[in-house]
Parts: sequence; structure tokens; C-alpha cells
Amino acid sequence: MESVKYWGLMGSVIALTVLMLITLVRSIVGPRFTDRVVAVNMINTMVLAVIAILGVVLEEDFLVDIALVYALLSFLSVVILAKLVIDRRNRQLEREKREKGVHLNDECD
Repeated sequence: MESVKYWGLMGSVIALTVLMLITLVRSIVGPRFTDRVVAVNMINTMVLAVIAILGVVLEEDFLVDIALVYALLSFLSVVILAKLVIDRRNRQLEREKREKGVHLNDECD
């Protein structure tokens, strides 16, 4: 029975690793920055699952602590990237608004 549990968990690790590689391609290809952010977040979640599974397989309790710290860092990175996306969008909207204002002033003259 232990063998079935071991190979089932290791199969899960292999499947998650393949999915991480596919998601890595998605994060490189894009097409938008937000797609890349979501792909990186998915990779972080899958790494977290692999760490937890390895903690069970290897019977090492410290891997749970590592998984918790990794989850906190992953969350923090997504929050920072979301802030960057919002700031970037706001700058783009302000630039478009200024350009429209310049064009309207030119037409009035």
C-alpha cells in the first residue's frame, strides 16, 4: 500500500512539473503583461503543491514551513505586480488624455 501512495504522489509531482513547463512557455509568449503575471502565479502555486507533496513523500516536516513562506512570498509578488500593472495603466490613460487635450487645442486655433 505504501508503494501505491509513493508512486501516486510521485506521479503527481511529475504531472505538476510538466504543467509548470507548459505554463512557463505561456509566461514567456504572453501576449500581454497580465497574461504573464497570471502564468507566473500559476507556476508559484504548482511549486507550492510540489513542495507540499514532497513533504509528505519524504516525511519531512520542515517542508511545510518552507511551503508557507513560499506561499507568502508568492502572494506578495502578485500584489506588487498588480500594483505595477495598475500604475502602468494609469500612466497610459493620463498620456492619452494629454494627447487628446493637445489635439483639441490645435483644432481650436
